[in-house]
Amino acid sequence: MNSKEHTARLRLLLQRGRQGDAPILSVPGCWDAFTALLIEQAGFECAFLSGGGLSMARLGRPDVGLITADELISTIAVIRERVSIPLIVDADTGFGGIHNLQRTLRAAERAGASAVQIEDQTFPKRCGHMAGKQVVSLRDGCERIRAAVDARQDMMVVARTDALAVEGIASALDRADAYLEAGADALFIEGPRSMVELHRVASHFAPRIPLLHNLVEGGVTPTKDVNVLEELGFAIALHPLLLLHGFLNAAPGWLAHLRDTRNTDGIARDLSTLTQINTFTGTDEILGGIFDRK
Repeated sequence: MNSKEHTARLRLLLQRGRQGDAPILSVPGCWDAFTALLIEQAGFECAFLSGGGLSMARLGRPDVGLITADELISTIAVIRERVSIPLIVDADTGFGGIHNLQRTLRAAERAGASAVQIEDQTFPKRCGHMAGKQVVSLRDGCERIRAAVDARQDMMVVARTDALAVEGIASALDRADAYLEAGADALFIEGPRSMVELHRVASHFAPRIPLLHNLVEGGVTPTKDVNVLEELGFAIALHPLLLLHGFLNAAPGWLAHLRDTRNTDGIARDLSTLTQINTFTGTDEILGGIFDRK
């Protein structure tokens, strides 16, 4: 699927959702081709390349702006080579000034991004559910979105504001209005802390533009119920760290079992076999089915 096709697919999914012809999109996060393939083969129609997930999985470091543009672009490319579903990409604050942002976004689109998310935090950014965030001026935030819109060809631009935790709900709504005016294709107001704030976001924007909401285990979101988000009119429910949360929870137990028993017999039910891994990753497609031949 070429860039126009997977971007057109994402636009169509969002259009159908706003017309009531399709449910809200549940979009899990990935950080490499393996996790993107898991998402695609599970039947999801879109994946999210999470900046936090990429930083944690690739660097073993938190989501505090440590990933570089080159690391992001190379990850997009290997994911796109392996999966065909639309890919929403977290491009943080754009990796520099306006010209850096535009260069990064052009490269992201060539690599296979269907949509990019640009936020209005200062650099270095922080995870949206961390304390101590700061945001740039409204003028600078609008300049980022206009630059992103000017740089792309077909790719969608998602404008994210983190102003709610810094300046309050009224400022966040004002900023999102300005980003919509600047040309954003979708909006992401990060971190509503109550159902009242969530309702204000939805009632203000859902009739006009696709809305994203972030569902992070242990985060500040007031609901984990995607049905509630759907009823409010949200278009996308992001689950950016689902797979990473699961791996971190399960892996220490596997390792402790191996350390203590020096075998994996007791955890065999949790583990796939080599044949299953090779089937999943497409060994037969590459080697013409010779891998398991005797």
